[in-house]
Amino acid sequence: MLREALMTVSRNDKIKDLSATMPVTRDVVTRFIAGEEIPDAVAAAADLAATGRLATIDRLGEDVLEMRQAEQTRDDYLALLDALAANGLTTDAEVSVKLSAVGQALPGDGEKIALDFAREICARATEYGTTVTLDMEDHTTTDSTLSILQELRRDFPATGGVIQAYLYRSEADCRDLSDAGSRIRLCKGAYKEPEAVAYQSRHEVDLAYVRCMKILMAGEGYPMIASHDPRLIDISQSLAIHNDRPKGSYEQQMLYGVRPEEQQRLADQGEKMRVYIPYGQDWYGYMVRRMAEKPANLGLFLRSLSSKK
Repeated sequence: MLREALMTVSRNDKIKDLSATMPVTRDVVTRFIAGEEIPDAVAAAADLAATGRLATIDRLGEDVLEMRQAEQTRDDYLALLDALAANGLTTDAEVSVKLSAVGQALPGDGEKIALDFAREICARATEYGTTVTLDMEDHTTTDSTLSILQELRRDFPATGGVIQAYLYRSEADCRDLSDAGSRIRLCKGAYKEPEAVAYQSRHEVDLAYVRCMKILMAGEGYPMIASHDPRLIDISQSLAIHNDRPKGSYEQQMLYGVRPEEQQRLADQGEKMRVYIPYGQDWYGYMVRRMAEKPANLGLFLRSLSSKK
C-alpha cells in the first residue's frame, strides 16, 4: 500500500510543483543524487573510477512536452560527454537517456525527434569511445523505445537497452535481445503498472527477474544485472559460472548512494560494477520512485525535504 501511495504522489502535479520549489537539500544531493550540474556528475564519476567502479550518468527529467526542453536535454548530454572526455573518463563512464526527455512524447513527430536526438548523443559518445543506454519508462512506451533501440543499433551497435522484469512480456523481449553484442540492463521495474501487464507481488517479480536473468546469461549478449538484492546478485554470479561466463562478460549495476560498501566489495572481487548516477534539478520523480522501491528510504527523504541546511 505504501508503494502504491508513493507512486500516486510521484504523479501528483501539485505536490511535485511544491517540492520543486524547495532547494535540493544536502542529504538528498549527497546520498542519492550527484548534484544539479554537469561538473557534479563528472566529479562523482571520477570518484567512482578512482575506486575501480564504472558509471552511467542520467540527466534527470522525463515526459518533456516542449521542443525547447527536448533540445536542452540533448544539448546537456552532448556537453556532459564533452566534459567526460575532457576529464579522461569515457573509458569509465557512459550515459543513460530517457527517450521521453528528448521528445518521444511530443505530438506528431515525437518518436522521430527522439530518435534523431538520441542519434546525435550516440554519435558523440562513439566519437569519445563510450556508450549510451536507453532507459525504459512505463509500459506504454516499451514498443516505441525498443523500436528506437533497434534503429539506433544499425549505426551504433553498442547502444544499450533496458528490460523491466515485472512486465509479462519481458521474457520474450530478453530472448529477442540476447544476441551477440546486445547490451541489456535488467531491472525489476520502478513504475506503477496495472495487473493487466505486470506482476504485482514482490515474490512474483523476483521470480520473473530470475527467469529473465537466466535467458540473458545463457545468451550471447552482454547482461547488465541491475539489482541491490544480495540473493539476486548471488544467483547472477552462479549463472555466470554455469554458463562459463568470465568476469567482464557481464556487469553488476546499482544506484548511486545505495549499498556503496557492497558496490565496492563486488568491484574488489573483480566484478564489473557500474553505478547509476543521476544529476540535475528535476529530481522529484526520481526520488519518489526510489522511496517506492525501498520505503525505508522515506524517512531520509522527508528529513531532507524539511532540512534547512
